[in-house]
Amino acid sequence: MRLLFALAALIATPAFAQDRVAIPAPPANDAVAIGTSTREQPAFTVIVEPVAMMIAGFDANGDGKVTRAEFDAGLKHAFDDADPRHQGWLGYIAYSDWQERWMGDRNTVPSPFEMDRDGDNKISFAEIAERFDLLFSRFDADKNGVIERKELVTIRPQLGPGPGRGKKGERRPN
Repeated sequence: MRLLFALAALIATPAFAQDRVAIPAPPANDAVAIGTSTREQPAFTVIVEPVAMMIAGFDANGDGKVTRAEFDAGLKHAFDDADPRHQGWLGYIAYSDWQERWMGDRNTVPSPFEMDRDGDNKISFAEIAERFDLLFSRFDADKNGVIERKELVTIRPQLGPGPGRGKKGERRPN
């Protein structure tokens, strides 16, 4: 109990040591509602595919990297979660439910039609593993057998004013 109290006090110490910072108020003649801004928020620059979010979740030891063993175990766990009767396959609706749970939406790629390689209207773990093997290879950009977080995101350049662009960065018609 003493250890827990000491740990809590140690964690809280930086908060007590900080000076209070005054919240800046707008000038009196510049009435702006709280929470509003006169500037636009910049466009996002980092994009993550739904399947990449799923792969990031396979990181069992929390080191920010997904090894091939973690990938295979995570994929099997995800499949087994969607196949509680242990049939060894998912129908298209169950696969869509699986996509929603593990990738955030029922319409993510790979689609059930792409996964069902033999056309039997069932998606087996072997079919999923075959397709995800290609995804592992695609995301492992440096081909070292480990997928790092930086390999799971796509950096999109922020569009801004420049040649051929309008004030807000959109393309001008030719």
